[in-house]
Amino acid sequence: MSRFRRKSFSALLTVAAAAGLVAGAAAAPAATAAPAQAEASVGKVVGYFTDWGVYDRNYHVKNIETSGSASKLTHINYAFGNVTNGGCAIGDAYADYQKTYDAAGSVDGVADTWDQPLAGSFNQLKELKAKHPGLKVIWSFGGWTWSGGFGQAAQNPAAFADSCYSLVNDPRWAGVFDGIDIDWEYPNACGLSCDSSGADAYKNLMSALRAKFGSQLVTSAITADGTDGGKIDLADYAGAAQYVDWYNVMTYDYFGAFAAQGPTAPHSPLTSYDGIPTPGFYSDAAIQKLKSKGVPASKLLLGIGFYGRGWTGVTQDTPGGTATGPAPGKYEPGIDDYKVLKTSCPSTGTIAGTAYAKCGSDWWSYDTPSTIGGKIGYAEQQGLGGAMVWDLSGDTTDGELISAVAK
Repeated sequence: MSRFRRKSFSALLTVAAAAGLVAGAAAAPAATAAPAQAEASVGKVVGYFTDWGVYDRNYHVKNIETSGSASKLTHINYAFGNVTNGGCAIGDAYADYQKTYDAAGSVDGVADTWDQPLAGSFNQLKELKAKHPGLKVIWSFGGWTWSGGFGQAAQNPAAFADSCYSLVNDPRWAGVFDGIDIDWEYPNACGLSCDSSGADAYKNLMSALRAKFGSQLVTSAITADGTDGGKIDLADYAGAAQYVDWYNVMTYDYFGAFAAQGPTAPHSPLTSYDGIPTPGFYSDAAIQKLKSKGVPASKLLLGIGFYGRGWTGVTQDTPGGTATGPAPGKYEPGIDDYKVLKTSCPSTGTIAGTAYAKCGSDWWSYDTPSTIGGKIGYAEQQGLGGAMVWDLSGDTTDGELISAVAK
């Protein structure tokens, strides 16, 4: 199993599954998060850290510190915990809490011992929080691969909430997590599998989580499908908004080489443009649709990808060209990190608020510090609550992109 598939990074996605398509009772309103680190002008800056990043990618919690990202983030989302048998479960025990680090690899510069009670990324996150007392860490559950378990969970929301609360607040890692993030792809719609829980299932699940988690953070990554009758219309995101502290809107993965022959198109357009392959597949469409349904702008975080999507066999420089398949990527065809693409295939143009690049027969789209600046300006103008990034490992070693987000 490709570890990327725990989010929406599978070459097997269909166009219909793209767009973030691939990321208490009423008396107990959503709690306001305690003040985190000094917020950037855009507000919250939330970065996803993946448990599988410690393997081939060699990206560890310490990299969040050495890149300078830790001081710019207000929240880290740890991805992913599993959703199975109606409850929350560990995603990768070794990476999460068993892997030991030597002094050079540890956030605090002290080597782990074989018999210490907590190791792995959980312990490293605890050390990172000690260096940055305002930094909050949220455990994210689901993702592209593990969202199939939410249908069963929705049959008994209270039992699901109890299970998740017990796991997130397990005494073995007390003090690591400040709440829970739900990444259900997608309620009452299709992702890797199709869900038929009904339009109210998502709201009921989030209500149960708020009731159980009380003043702890409850957030959720949601679809950015802005089409009429699309995924935003199929679940009650407006009704659930009262229970969440904020939504991480997955405004990326709209287009990519899961449509192998193209047309080439930017995977994270901010606005529409002439020739966009699917009307409504752009960030502003999703934001405006959510706002029109009554979701407060302050509870919407704009999603920004730290990676690109690309095709090969392309002859046309501008978007809209045909292709023969996905461009080669280091970990998966059709996808590569910004830190690679910035030099391997530098940007040759911009469209709809994001960048694209043509090099040889390869065609890529991705965000740069400049286009991120434009997206952050949009978020500010719209009164959004901040920005979310997927994922931190795609950035340069000196945090070029997160600096643009948090400027």
